[in-house]
Amino acid sequence: MIKQWIRAIRAPFFTATIIPVLLGMAIAWAHTGQIFWMKLLLTLLGVVFVHAGTNLLNDYYDHKSKNDELNLYPTPFSGGSRVIQEGLISAENMFRSGLLLFGLGGAIGIYLNSISKGNVILILGLVGLLLGFFYSARPIRIGYRGFGELVVGFGFGPLVVGGSYYVQAQRLSIEPFLASIPITILILLVLYINEFPDYEADILANKRTWIVKLGKERAIKIYHILLFLVYFTIASGIIFRFLPFFGILAFISLPLTLRAIAISWKNYDKIEELLPANAITIRLHSIIGLLLTAGYFLDKLLLR
Repeated sequence: MIKQWIRAIRAPFFTATIIPVLLGMAIAWAHTGQIFWMKLLLTLLGVVFVHAGTNLLNDYYDHKSKNDELNLYPTPFSGGSRVIQEGLISAENMFRSGLLLFGLGGAIGIYLNSISKGNVILILGLVGLLLGFFYSARPIRIGYRGFGELVVGFGFGPLVVGGSYYVQAQRLSIEPFLASIPITILILLVLYINEFPDYEADILANKRTWIVKLGKERAIKIYHILLFLVYFTIASGIIFRFLPFFGILAFISLPLTLRAIAISWKNYDKIEELLPANAITIRLHSIIGLLLTAGYFLDKLLLR
């Protein structure tokens, strides 16, 4: 039963929340010279709870819309967890558990807000909960209206990085929001490349993802452009000093990016053959996010 719930919450994808929390913490440490470890742990738990709840509710509402049922070619990266479709967990249990996880994440957010200045954490947390719930839920259904990619980028980028920074530094700063741009693009691309196998099912369910709106051939060109934009923003960030000099380490990942481009260009209209590019995109998010985080520590320890 535990394995089924781990599968349902899609635990391997929690790097999407862990990386931005660590980046926000690193920027705060570079600014203040302090790390509040208990606050960091609570921040990690809070955002992971909300992320897990969002995944459960997304599966529930994609089941209600028949989107996952219409998907005849699910992959490890797309098509939902399939626990409802395989009769492992009921849709009602998924819904109730999703709300429970939202409640746990919300409770942690309220506590962190109570020991912080103002209500910044409360506001950011509320925005995160609303975006997570209405990503698939009616009447808004963000993911069905062509805004899902942008919302995922914002939610797992500036929202989490900025919130993590504020918990540690107790002040607002433009730097964590600017520094989050590369991982914002990357997490958007994780969702984006994972939408390719869902193309036919999304059309049938009237889910207007960017892949559906653009068509696969044009969409893969956008994927390649955005991958290069990640490195452009990192280079710009170093030049204009909203990223650390040692952020240049992120360019170590460039051969992996070129491999993802080569694979995806040849196989964008194939499901199984595209899967290595899906996996590489997830790895790029983790690798570049961790290297940027390390860059802040190295910058302060060696250059300041």
